[in-house]
Order: sequence, then structure tokens, then C-alpha cells
Amino acid sequence: MRIAVMQGEAEVLGIERNLDAIDQAAQRAAGDGAKILLTSELFAVGYAPYVLRDSLDVSLLPSAHERLSRIAAMHSIALVYSLPEITDDGWLITSTFLDDRGVKRAHYQKVQLFGAEEHEVFIAGSNPPASFDYKGMTLGMVICFDVEFPEVVRAAARRSVQLLLVPTAMGRGYEQVCTRLVPTRAMESQLFIAYANHCGSEAGFDLAGTSVIAGADGAVLAQAGSGAELLAAEIDVSSLAQIRAEVPYLSEARRDLYAQWQSAE
Repeated sequence: MRIAVMQGEAEVLGIERNLDAIDQAAQRAAGDGAKILLTSELFAVGYAPYVLRDSLDVSLLPSAHERLSRIAAMHSIALVYSLPEITDDGWLITSTFLDDRGVKRAHYQKVQLFGAEEHEVFIAGSNPPASFDYKGMTLGMVICFDVEFPEVVRAAARRSVQLLLVPTAMGRGYEQVCTRLVPTRAMESQLFIAYANHCGSEAGFDLAGTSVIAGADGAVLAQAGSGAELLAAEIDVSSLAQIRAEVPYLSEARRDLYAQWQSAE
């Protein structure tokens, strides 16, 4: 399956402009044969937690969800997007998967918040990585900082995820997460990872770009630079059986023993 990753610079609070950018990327990706388009964390509203808390008109969120559904259906491409979710307990950062008819198939709430702004504005989710089947592939979703925890990615692998879809908003100075850590996570948990970052600057926050699609053997299948870009790669999950047989990280992990170690801490 061919997948695409959109890397772009969002306009903070510029919802219509950001949705137009997603629309254009979906059209391009579908024209290139991609079946899934992954966009970055909170791209539709821009990544600026304090500004969102103070100035976002939350009444616009339902129409943003509806527009994204129409984009997926119009271009016949599955779409992963990220928006805030407003609950009685607080705001969460979420990721949603729409199929190529614009129907919601999965939803995930970010578990690992990063930095003072996120901790002050949002609350953390508690559910495990999303896991669901789509066109013969088991897909999963986590968000940004989640992927930097090996326990989270291994939990996705234990839920049979073959391709992990990760919207992110990672700042400059942390490019090694894309160039080193994400491929390592893919290799150690033996699944594919697509990781979509912002680029440019949003509310004074400089974003690193360098989005990546990593293979289950740790190979970098596609890597972006620092500017706006649409990445694409072919994902062949038939290779997973051989990869997992050659180096049996998943089947030989001594989970009962590790649990004993943790209980003794």
C-alpha cells in the first residue's frame, strides 16, 4: 500500500487555510496513488497550545471534522488528522482516521504530553494505541511524544499493528527523533512507522520538519527536509513475517519476567 505524509506550515487559528492545504495535499497524494494521507499534530488549527486555549473558537471544530470527512471522500483517500477534543474533564490532543469514504474508523487521545504548554492546556489520555484493520493491513495510531516511549510502540505491536501512524509537532533541535529514534522504534518493535511533522514557525515556535517513513527493519523509506513536502512510500506488510522470524524480538520477549522486575522496584 502506498502512503503519503504531509509536512507543512500551519497558520495558527487559520482553520480554513489549513484545511485547504490538507485538501490540496489529499488531491496530490491520491493522484500519486497513495491510499492514506497522514497529517501532523493539530495541523488544522495550528500548533500553539496557549493560543488555542485563549483564542480558539471551539464551535468551529464540528465543521472542521465535517470538512475533513468531505476531503477524504472527495479524493477517495483515507485521512489521518489531529484536532483538540473538548470534554467535561478538559482538552485532549487527538488523532482521527477516516476511510476513503470519509467515515471515521478510529480515534486516539494522546497519552504522553510534552512540555509545560501541553501540560497546562491539555489532559492526557489513558487508552492504548489505536488498532484497527483497513484494506488488509492492521493500522495503529499514537501522537508525537508517545512514540518516544518504547513501551507505547511495543504496546502497538502487541495489538498486531503493522503500520503506526504518528502526527507530531516537533521543534528544531530535536531532529534526531526523526533521523534516529523513529527508525529505531520501528526496528525494535518490528512495524512500519509514518511520522508527520510541521515545518516553518507557528506562534514563534520553530518546527523541525524532517518527517519520516521508517521500515520494520529500521530502514528509512522516505525522509523530508526542513520545508513543506509531501512524502510517499510503499508499505509491504508481507515482509514482516521474515523480519520477525530473523530477529524474534516480539515472540521471545520474556514479558512475565519483566513484569516481575517492575513489581520488585
